[in-house]
Amino acid sequence: MCGICGVIDIKNPHPREDDVRNMMRIMKHRGPDDEGTFHEDHVHFGFVRLSIIDLTVAGHQPMMSEDGRHVVIFNGLIYNHIELRNELKTRGIAFHTRSDTEVLLAAYREWGTGCLDRFNGMWAFAIYDRREKIIFCVRDRFGVKPFYYLQTDNAFAFASEIPPLLSLLDRKPTPDRQSLYDYLVFNRTDQTENTFFSEVKKLQHGHSLTIDLSGETGRGQKVKIKKWYDLQANLKEPFKGPEEFREALNSAIDLRMRSDVPVGVCLSGGIDSSAIVSILRHNYSKEDLRTFSAVYGKGQTGDESTFINEFRPLLKNMFYTTPTAESLLQDLERFVKAHAEPIPSTAPYAQFKVMELAGGNVVVTIDGQGADEQLAGYHYFYGFYYKELFLKLRWFRLISEMAAYFRKHRSLYAFKAFGFSLLPPGWKDEAQQAQKGYVNPDFAREYSQSNIISSNLYSSASLHEAFLDHFEYKLEHLLKWEDRNSMFFSLEARVPFLDHRLVESALSLSPEMSIRSGMTKHILREAMTGTMPEKIRLRRDKIGFDTPQDEWFRKPAWQKVINDILNDREFDIRGIISPKKAKLLYQRHLSGGVNAAREIWKWIHLDRWHREFIGG
Repeated sequence: MCGICGVIDIKNPHPREDDVRNMMRIMKHRGPDDEGTFHEDHVHFGFVRLSIIDLTVAGHQPMMSEDGRHVVIFNGLIYNHIELRNELKTRGIAFHTRSDTEVLLAAYREWGTGCLDRFNGMWAFAIYDRREKIIFCVRDRFGVKPFYYLQTDNAFAFASEIPPLLSLLDRKPTPDRQSLYDYLVFNRTDQTENTFFSEVKKLQHGHSLTIDLSGETGRGQKVKIKKWYDLQANLKEPFKGPEEFREALNSAIDLRMRSDVPVGVCLSGGIDSSAIVSILRHNYSKEDLRTFSAVYGKGQTGDESTFINEFRPLLKNMFYTTPTAESLLQDLERFVKAHAEPIPSTAPYAQFKVMELAGGNVVVTIDGQGADEQLAGYHYFYGFYYKELFLKLRWFRLISEMAAYFRKHRSLYAFKAFGFSLLPPGWKDEAQQAQKGYVNPDFAREYSQSNIISSNLYSSASLHEAFLDHFEYKLEHLLKWEDRNSMFFSLEARVPFLDHRLVESALSLSPEMSIRSGMTKHILREAMTGTMPEKIRLRRDKIGFDTPQDEWFRKPAWQKVINDILNDREFDIRGIISPKKAKLLYQRHLSGGVNAAREIWKWIHLDRWHREFIGG
């Protein structure tokens, strides 16, 4: 696990060593163990290393092939590197390290871009072919590892994080206002190649990028982007039942236990992370497994201690942290810097504190990210399922599922989601905007028509389509937050539910294997029978880390911060939020009339982000 960066002077060779060194310095937290550079003519690579596999100097990067033709910098891990190494050995290839980087390089040389289909892992890497003068960059299937870039007429630069790229600008960056609109109105980011900075793009998941510097061929000066992985085209036969699903999850976890450094689990108390802990105990007899959790006071939003403590008789090393209103205030500056882009709630802050806790105990964490997107973990997935039953005229099934949901949850949320799913995209936009009355009307009119969220995320005609859309347009922003939270504390985060073998079969399951009798994640619950504590296996609602942010923003210290923001002239002249309407909403929040904590946090984070990165 590492940080990578590079600067390519497309037109003319130019010394960029200082630029690369500065980029490496900015993201040193991603790789405190080692660093290295490569400089040749147009091409300048930088690398900082967090040692996970083969801790010796043999794992140093940039790594060059034995014949000197290829140079690679690599962020991530190829989990099946042992199997690939053995296969490549049968082809006569010799290895000099135990690192997965050497396997990646050898696989690329042997199979070209076809090696990507053979990799089970998470990655963002760049390979320079010194003979052909071609640079090949690529991201993993689902976007676990990041790759950002900045392009001018004369140069192309890339990095694992955004701030190193901003350091190359000779001016302050400009905000991408469409991203700001999508963030405020839909709580969504990362559904396109755009970031919150107009100058910086991201290479999307499952895509590759090629730079051809061979000027004599006439192909130089072009950056070509191509989609190399299409989830729908790679779907496999569905699991025959819970046991087969369990075997696939076991295999995914087995691979992600490969490490030369200590491994722990981020335990939220939900079914997904609890499944990982339960399997590790069952398969590895891991009573000494280290787990890391966020807990709060009894009855507070986000407190999962009742479920987390089901493991206390079973595990010896359970660690807890309690994020508070005071700690968030103290951490606000570094949290804003760590993420470099606004995020729509304080839930990632809970994960931030869990990663901080884990960083003092392990180097690798495992968690349940990605299960919600393939097994209908979010309650609004009920809306898509009901819509599918409605369109297929399965009236009896629809009524029975809706009745079961209400009996078990005593909530109308799924019914509202169903109604929302039936609206035309334009009406969905209007409904979302109406809920965000504090957004400046002129700003809304300018950017509402160009958003793609309603059509891409909320217009699916079936549960299966909704899963595919979420993998394409939503999952990546969750993975982005996890990468930034973990790497800020020099941690590698692994996500076994995103093993492509598991995903490609899970998304072929019938809807009833995800939602049945008013409950989600049916096949996972069945697969964990007899292994997971029953209190957790049969629980009805839990999604990720959460916080009691509604209470936090009623605290006097936060009232001062929020009022200072809303009364600041700079907040008004940005033309994004109406301070008058925001103040009225905040007063309603303080009185207990509404819970507007998510919106309030967006104002806070947007203001602090603007001051830190944009200026003013």
